[in-house]
Amino acid sequence: MKKIERRAILCMLLAAFLLVGTGIFCYRFVRDGRTWAVAYRNQHIYKNGHIRVGKIYDRNDELLVDNGGGKKGSPKYIDDEQIRMAVVHAVGDAQGNVASGAVTVFKDKLIGYNLITGTYDPNGSGNEIKLTIDSDISKVALDALGSKNGLVGVYNYKTGEIICMVSTPTFDPKDPPDPGKAESGTFMNKFLDGRYAPGSIFKLVTTAAAIETLSKQEIEEFEYYCSGSRELNDNTIRCSYAHGTVDFDGALSNSCNCAFSELAERIGSKALKKKIEDCGLTTIYDIDGMTNVAGTFEVPDDAVSLAWTGIGQWKDMINPCSMLVYMGAIAGDGTSVRPRILYSNFGSPKSTDRMIEEETARKLRQMMKNNVVSEYGESRFPGLDIYAKTGTAEVEGHEPTAWFAGFIDNPDAPYAFIVGIEEGGNGIDAAAPVANTVLQALVD
Repeated sequence: MKKIERRAILCMLLAAFLLVGTGIFCYRFVRDGRTWAVAYRNQHIYKNGHIRVGKIYDRNDELLVDNGGGKKGSPKYIDDEQIRMAVVHAVGDAQGNVASGAVTVFKDKLIGYNLITGTYDPNGSGNEIKLTIDSDISKVALDALGSKNGLVGVYNYKTGEIICMVSTPTFDPKDPPDPGKAESGTFMNKFLDGRYAPGSIFKLVTTAAAIETLSKQEIEEFEYYCSGSRELNDNTIRCSYAHGTVDFDGALSNSCNCAFSELAERIGSKALKKKIEDCGLTTIYDIDGMTNVAGTFEVPDDAVSLAWTGIGQWKDMINPCSMLVYMGAIAGDGTSVRPRILYSNFGSPKSTDRMIEEETARKLRQMMKNNVVSEYGESRFPGLDIYAKTGTAEVEGHEPTAWFAGFIDNPDAPYAFIVGIEEGGNGIDAAAPVANTVLQALVD
């Protein structure tokens, strides 16, 4: 009798292990099945290591790549070489050199995986996906960058659609270079994966922190006399020239480093650090499956480092995508829209958390417009109601990175933009013309 009992217990234990094992398998099948299905060992969806199914279109239904449309199942790219080179960092390449490209990130969508049929497709051609990018505008951006290395990012701050993310140096996915011989940065989507010293475009964050930290009277009565330099604890903070007496608005329009070092001291490290986080500059956005890298910042308590942080130097490192979303918040009364890369007529745009107060956004818009009118010249941007800030970021051992960031106020073209030119020098001379060229093409 005891022997029967022992056998019964053993059978129950085996049944329990089987039930638990089946449960674990089902859980992992649901969780990881997509990964298993798109693994490179599945030869019916890969050819010589590259995906052989699925098509990718731009927002205007321009076929950018047919993954199995070429000879012997190789990819067939759009005929226009300049477009291929302009969109490769968004679309990706067959070899997977661009890790954040749509070909790699959206493999499961292109293959057409689901829990019921797996990767089975009666036609064997996979799925089509449509991106929000505009290939013609991307080509304009690439042409505008010319031989300069850098990036252009544009997105619709009402819908979140990324219209343009172009990086240089670039390459032709139809004839990719040897990774070992390619120029540094060739395969990098700098809009999503880059981190840069922001220089003076970061002053839009410091300005927001000042408005929300200091009293209204302090803001109204703020005045600083700039002699061209400021001595602070045996450290010299310099401006490009002596600005003379500047008020709060003049500090931004003149991009006065000395005045902003004073403002950073008054704001304090705790409030500035919080505003950096509130503005989304340390945020990793889920862009329909793509992601950006987070910016990195150190906001120390010592006066000199804090001053340089408020100016946009020290150890400030922004991600262009995150900074672009912040531009959308200034345009959008303090909240922005999360970026999107998959084109769809369904679903409402997803808002970010509040980055700045409505009153702060209104004040920043007024100040950014003043920058354009009083310093940059509206004639540089004919027909565009543009709000912007330039930046010239010092980079040790290199010429400065030139920046131009902002947005246009146009109900039919609600676009925020960011342009960065490596070793470009002055933002208004190097980056602003690129932005103007792209925005003019968009509005037209």
